[in-house]
Amino acid sequence: MPDASSMRIGIVAAEWNHEITGKLVDGALEALRQYGVKDGNITVKTVPGSFELIYGCSQLAKCGLLDAVIAIGCVIRGDTPHFDYICDAVTQGISKLNVEGQVPVVFGLLTVNNLEQAEERTGGRLGNKGEEFAVTAIKMADFAWQLQK
Repeated sequence: MPDASSMRIGIVAAEWNHEITGKLVDGALEALRQYGVKDGNITVKTVPGSFELIYGCSQLAKCGLLDAVIAIGCVIRGDTPHFDYICDAVTQGISKLNVEGQVPVVFGLLTVNNLEQAEERTGGRLGNKGEEFAVTAIKMADFAWQLQK
């Protein structure tokens, strides 16, 4: 793992499905601290839902104070096509931020069929994906730093 002691990481978390996104944020924070990111260098903001992650991440990335941003959300399939529209829009939006922006944005959107699958990814049998998002943010921030040398 790269040295993360001077990294500045932002997290934008959706409030929708907070019982899931809150656990993902906790996992991300734990991993960031474990790998040396100081509490004062971590910014956590919330937005109402997963669609709003695009704007939230865009604004955090533009502020010029962060080395990477993690988007955290959870969309659970329902009976309408809303799931497909939101998942596609967030995927495209975060992709665009990565292509056009100067700061890596980590895609931390769980797209699951039911609550059980979400819980399996927030500390259940599949671990806490928030930890993986944090590790990815550290590695991508280091990747960007290496290009600046």
